[in-house]
Amino acid sequence: MKNKVLLLIWSALVTLVLLSSLSFARQGTGLIGKDFSDFDDFAWRLDEFYNTIGPTVLNPIDEEEAMKKITVSDNEIEDHRTRYGTLSDQLSNIHDQYAQRITDAKEAGNEVLMNSLIEERDMKLADIRKNFESDAYVEAKIRKEKEKAIAQYVNEVQANSFSLPVAYEFTDVETGERFSSGDVSVPTIYKKQFNAAKGYFKANSLPGHNGLNEWIKTSIYQEGKDSMFLDTEVTIMNSVKSFEGVVIVPKTAVAKGGALYPQYQDFNKGKLAMYIFWLLGIAALATVVTGMKFQKEWVTGTEIADRYTDLKIDLKAAALLLSALIFVGYIDSESYNLLNHFTHHRPERWIIWLGTFFIGGVLMTAILAFQLVNSVERWEKKGVLARDIKNSFTLQFLKAWREMFLKRTIGVQSFILLIGFFLAGIGFFVGIMNGSLFIIYAFCVIFLGLPALYIFVRRSAYLNRIIVATEKMAAGRLNEDIKVEGRSPLADHAKNLNNLREGVRISMTEQAKSERLKTELITNVSHDLRTPLTSIITYTDLLKDETITPEERAKYVDILDKKSQRLKTLIEDLFEVSKMASGNLELHKQRVDLTQLLQQALAEHAEEIANSGLDFRTALPEDMLIAYVDGQRWWRVLDNLIVNAIKYSLPGTRVYVTLRKVGESAEFVVKNITKYELGENVDELFERFKRADTSRHTDGSGLGLAIAQSIVDMHGGTMKIDLDGDLFKVTVIVPTK
Repeated sequence: MKNKVLLLIWSALVTLVLLSSLSFARQGTGLIGKDFSDFDDFAWRLDEFYNTIGPTVLNPIDEEEAMKKITVSDNEIEDHRTRYGTLSDQLSNIHDQYAQRITDAKEAGNEVLMNSLIEERDMKLADIRKNFESDAYVEAKIRKEKEKAIAQYVNEVQANSFSLPVAYEFTDVETGERFSSGDVSVPTIYKKQFNAAKGYFKANSLPGHNGLNEWIKTSIYQEGKDSMFLDTEVTIMNSVKSFEGVVIVPKTAVAKGGALYPQYQDFNKGKLAMYIFWLLGIAALATVVTGMKFQKEWVTGTEIADRYTDLKIDLKAAALLLSALIFVGYIDSESYNLLNHFTHHRPERWIIWLGTFFIGGVLMTAILAFQLVNSVERWEKKGVLARDIKNSFTLQFLKAWREMFLKRTIGVQSFILLIGFFLAGIGFFVGIMNGSLFIIYAFCVIFLGLPALYIFVRRSAYLNRIIVATEKMAAGRLNEDIKVEGRSPLADHAKNLNNLREGVRISMTEQAKSERLKTELITNVSHDLRTPLTSIITYTDLLKDETITPEERAKYVDILDKKSQRLKTLIEDLFEVSKMASGNLELHKQRVDLTQLLQQALAEHAEEIANSGLDFRTALPEDMLIAYVDGQRWWRVLDNLIVNAIKYSLPGTRVYVTLRKVGESAEFVVKNITKYELGENVDELFERFKRADTSRHTDGSGLGLAIAQSIVDMHGGTMKIDLDGDLFKVTVIVPTK
C-alpha cells in the first residue's frame, strides 16, 4: 500500500512539472509583464471597434450611390433563365406540378380552388415565357433582388454597435468634420493617438474586403434562396478617409460596476493563478530531483504486476504505445487550456478541474511508469523474451494463417478480404498529416484493426476444420464429434452440429405437438361458437310458434339474449387475440396506480366473490404503486385473472391475491385451489381456447389467459404459471419505469 501511495505522489509531481513547464513555454511571454490591455479579449474588442467605426459613423455607405452602380451581366441573365432547364422542360414541369392538383379539385367539386390553381399555373407559365423572350424582363428581376440585398446590408451595417466602452474624437483631415463620443481627457487604461507623425486613422466604408458581396451570398444561403446570385458583383467604391484624433478606454470601464470589470477581474485572477501554478511546478521539480526520486520497487512485486506479466508481449507493447500517445496528447491539450480555465471559471471550478485532471493525468503517469519498469524488468531475465515471443498473438496468428488454407477456396476468399482490410492503411498517411488524427488512427489500428485481424484469421482456420469434419459427417461417419474451441460463433456452430441429431428429434416432437394443438384449436373454436349459435337457432324457431304463452316467449327471449351475448363475447375475445398476435394493437401508456386499479377490479367483482363461496385474501401495498401502463389493457389482465380464479377455484377454499414492488418492477400474484385437474403441462393453458374444464361446461372462452399473456408481453413484462398438485399460481411482473 505504501508503494502505491508513493507512486501516485511521484506521478502527481511529474504531471505537475510537465504541465507547468509546457504551459509556461506557451503562455509565459503573453502574461509576464503584460496588463489587461494586452489581453486577447481586449484586443479583439478593439479590432471590432476599429472595423465598425468606419462604415457606421465616420465613412458610411451611400445607399443611393450603391443602387446606381448595380450591374447585371449576361451570364447572370442566362443563369437565371436556364436555372431549371430549357423552356420546354420548365413548361412541362409546371404542367406536371399542377395537373394532378387541378384534377383532384375538379373531382371534389371545388371550382374556386380549381380556378385558383389554373390561374396560378398560367401566371408561372407566362413568367417562364417572358424569361426566354426578354433580357430586360430578367434583368429587372435580378436588379430588384440586388437592390433589396443592398438595402438589407446597409441596414445591418448601420445597426452594428461596439462591445467596448470607448471614447473618441476624430477630425476628417480633408473636410475638417469632427466626430466625438465621450470624454477623452479622463484617466485611461488604453489610449491611442492618430496624427501625421503617428499615422492617420483610415476609415473604410466597408467592414473588410468585398464585404457587400460576401454578405449577399451569406444572406441568400441563410434565407434558403436559389443560388442565382452566387456570381453577383455589386460594386461600391470602398472609399477610405483619413482622420486624426484619439481613442481611449477609460479606467472607469474596469472599475467595480464598469462594463469591463468582470473581464478585468478574470484576467487578473487567471494571471495570478498561472503564476502560482508555475511556482508549484518549480517546487514539484525540486522535490522530484531531491526527495522523491523514482524507485522501481514501487511498481514491482505487486499483484497487478504479476497479472500484467501474464499478458501477451504484443498486447503489452500496444498498450505501452497507446499510453504514451494518450499521455502526450492529454498533457498537451490541458496545458493549452490552463489560462482559459483559470480566467473564466470560479475558484471552486478550478478545484474540481484540477482534481479531475490529476485523477486522469496522475493515473496515466503512474500507468506509463508501471509499464516501462515492468517491461524492462521482465525482458532482462534470460529466456523470457524468447518465451514471450513464442506465446505471442503474432506467432499464433502465423500458425493460424497456415490453417486458413485447409480449404483453399475459403482461404483465397479470406485473403482477398484481408487485402481490402489493409488498404485501409491509407488512414496512416492522413494521421501523419494531422497529429491529433494520428492518435485516433493508432487507437483504432491497435485496439480495433489488429485484434479484428487476429480473430478473423483464427476463425477462418477453425472454420476450415469444421467444414472438413462436417464433410465426414455428411459421408456417414458420425462417430467423431467436432472439437468445440472457446465461445465464438464458430464454436457454437460446432456444438450445434454435434447436437444435430438431438435437434432433429426435438423438432419432430415439436411439430407433432404443433399439429395436435392446431387440431384442438380448430375443434375448440368450432365447438365454442357452434354451441351458442345452435341455441340461438333453436329458440328462434320456438319463438315462431304463435301458440306459446307470453311467459314462455319471455323465457326464450331471455335465453336468446344470454346466448347472443355469449357469442358476442367469444367473437370479441377472438378478434382481440388476433389483433394482439398480428401486432396491430397500440398501447396508450400513462402513469397508473396499480394498487388502486387492483382494488377497483376486486370491488367490481365483489358480488360474484361473495356468491362464489370463496375466501379472497388480499395483500396490497399501503402506498401507491406507480407504473407506466395502458390502464384499460392492464385492467383486462387483472379482470381476466380474477374472473379465472372465481370460475375455476374449488368452492370453500381460499384465493390469495398479492401485489408488491420488487426492485424496479411490480409483482402481481394470484393463488388458488383448482376445481379441475390440470395435468402437468401448464404451458398449454396459455394456448387459445384451452380451458381447465375440458368438458367445456363452464362459460369461459378459454381466451382469458391468452389475452392476459399477450397484454403482459406488450408491456415488456412476464407472466408465469406454477402448478403444484391442485395449487394454481399465476405470477405477473411488469416494469414500473
